[in-house]
Order: sequence, then structure tokens, then C-alpha cells
Amino acid sequence: MAENNKNKDEEFAIVRVRGFIDVGIDIERTLNQLNLYKKNYCVVVPANESYTGMVRKVNDYVTWGEIDEETYSILVEKRGEEHKRRLTDKKGKLNYNRFLDFKGRKMNRIFRLNSPKKGYGRKGIKIPFSKGGALGYRSDKINELIKRML
Repeated sequence: MAENNKNKDEEFAIVRVRGFIDVGIDIERTLNQLNLYKKNYCVVVPANESYTGMVRKVNDYVTWGEIDEETYSILVEKRGEEHKRRLTDKKGKLNYNRFLDFKGRKMNRIFRLNSPKKGYGRKGIKIPFSKGGALGYRSDKINELIKRML
């Protein structure tokens, strides 16, 4: 039980590494559902089964890992944009969850980042992170990448 509660508190940071040329329609649809519309966009999502499945599907176009609190707060402060759209529909029946609640402020879920200083990796953006490239799961090293992209 304790592991399930810990897993619910964890969040993944997902950064789109590759562009939109020659992307299959199902992968492009999944990237759009994750709000990763362009290269160097970042989203922070909860670590649950549905998001993990989506990330594994687009594993060849993104890099991802667990984000810590320090990096998350720096990311929101430097690159966070205030949510200015509606919170509910006109009748007040549906609540939209298109924003993050961070210290009482409503922020957009999408973070637009710069290209990383000193690049993504030695072997480029077509090789997995485990072999020296940029793609796929990079555990807690995603924090270093995000700090280089701010």
C-alpha cells in the first residue's frame, strides 16, 4: 500500500526531442494528447498506468523521467505561463483540468523550453539514452536536462 501512495505522488517530466516530419498518425495523435505539439515542449504528468502506456508508445520521439520538487519549482517559476482560459463550461457543469495548481496560482501544463546547452547527447536524437543518445527513459537525469534547457 505504501508503494501505491508513493507512486501516485511521483510525476514524470516528458520532453519532445524529435520534430514532426515522418511521424505516424497514431504516434502524432498520442503526442497531441500529451500536449507535446512541438520540439522542446515539456509536460509534467502523474505517474500512472495510462500516461506510462502513452509514453511507451511515443518512446522514439520523447525523453522522460521522474522530476524532483526543486526542478519542478524552477520550471514553473521560469517557464510557467498563467492559465487565462475558462475553468468551467458556460453552465458550470463541467470542470476543465487544463491547468496546474502551483502555490495557489493556475498555470498551463505546457512548458516551452530552449534547446539544451551542450546538446542532448553524444550520439544525437535518434539513439536511446541507454546507448548514449537522447531518446527514452532517463530516470532522474531528466532534471539535469531540464535545467540545461531553461
